Amino acid sequence: MAFKILNFLFVLLEVVVLFNIIIIVHELGHFLAARWRGLHVEGFGVWFGKPIWQKEINGVVYSLGSIPAGGFVKLPQLAPMDIIEGESDTPREKLPTISALDKIIVAFAGPLFSFGLAILLACAVWAVGRPVSEIESTTVVGLVQPGMPGEKAGFQPGDKILEVDGNPVKRFHGMVDSVTWFIVRSEGEKIEFKIERGGREMTLESGWVRAPSHRFGREGLRQVGLIPEETHTVGKVEAGSPAAEAGLQPGDVVTHLDGTAVFSPFVLIEAIEKDPNAPLYLTLRRGETWLNVTVVPKVLPVAGSEPRARIGIQWDPGRIVLAHPSPKQQIADSVTTIGNMLDALFSPKSDVKAQHFSGPVGIGRLYYDMLQNENGWRLALWFSVFFNVNLAILNLLPLPVLDGGHIVLAMIESIRRRPVNIRLLEIVQSACALLIIGYMLYVTFFDVQDLPWRRLTGSETTETQPAASPAPATSPAE
Repeated sequence: MAFKILNFLFVLLEVVVLFNIIIIVHELGHFLAARWRGLHVEGFGVWFGKPIWQKEINGVVYSLGSIPAGGFVKLPQLAPMDIIEGESDTPREKLPTISALDKIIVAFAGPLFSFGLAILLACAVWAVGRPVSEIESTTVVGLVQPGMPGEKAGFQPGDKILEVDGNPVKRFHGMVDSVTWFIVRSEGEKIEFKIERGGREMTLESGWVRAPSHRFGREGLRQVGLIPEETHTVGKVEAGSPAAEAGLQPGDVVTHLDGTAVFSPFVLIEAIEKDPNAPLYLTLRRGETWLNVTVVPKVLPVAGSEPRARIGIQWDPGRIVLAHPSPKQQIADSVTTIGNMLDALFSPKSDVKAQHFSGPVGIGRLYYDMLQNENGWRLALWFSVFFNVNLAILNLLPLPVLDGGHIVLAMIESIRRRPVNIRLLEIVQSACALLIIGYMLYVTFFDVQDLPWRRLTGSETTETQPAASPAPATSPAE
């Protein structure tokens, strides 16, 4: 228990450091641009809340807050940000006016620095590699869940999905060219799949159902009941288990169950759940040798859970390879992902709603999950490319309070040749700030419910990866 707590605190510290670096680099862009253009910089703060340290240097108050969540730059000559940054110590009317060009440069510098950091991180990923599991690089169906729309549509294990609703697919999970995303993003009552089966191409039409959701949780998104092909190689055999008694060994590949080809270890799990007492007739490939064995499940203990019928093996997690996508490809994929997200959000027929996006808690949880992985830092670097591109693009949206809003206001000021009425601007800025804060609290409400509260106590041993998670899926045990 003590080890779990220490590990949790250490990984949490890594998440906080990484998250804060990304936000502070963005704010540093504003700060350096403001100093370059001669703006009055009242303060530069790392973290929020009551300062635990602060010092004035050359007229700028540098501070370290007590809440480890990003940073800020106080620039009273830009649009009023009192609701977020607090009231300015220097009355605005006593400060010299600045040109619209200066405002645009300072506002644009934050997203520019975020984008620059994304490029640097993309170069790092290109050098060290991004872990890619077998499950991420397949579009082959491993299991068709009984009673689900995919089964009714005629899907079979081993089918290779080529297109979903006319969109070519390259992977099962993710938000770029993936089977899962195009299912989630579909808008009709039927989803059209182009598949390859036995060397022949054919078309299937499937209905869909919503994924289950718990009370007060996010509304479930569309699914058809298809699980991707996974390695079905034995990783470990528990001593004294039915599998050990039947002669199974690490490295054995389970090719058939009851004469039917196996494309996923979940096939065995499902068979045992359906009838815990039925013997399993397995065909194995061991090197160049083929074996037929019979294994009878029995109730075995499970760490952190109730005993259940199992055969006593752990599956090999599959081969992990290091891909080296170019920086250009990583940036392009990030932009495509953000475009897909916004397109889905604003489409009136889409099931993707504002509640399905994540705030700081959800992003922090994603970083935490990645850093638990053996290749955690590689995954975190790869995701940080997307995060920084996301931060840059969303901040350029023409909304008051955001950097894009400052740019639009400066352009309006340039056209009118006089500043926007400060009182009206304060009202608009405050209203937009409250809306954004309200939205962040809204998504945080859902993010908190998604946290794996039982993992720290050990009562939850595994967790299913979300469809769009960048982390490789965990290996099931049986």
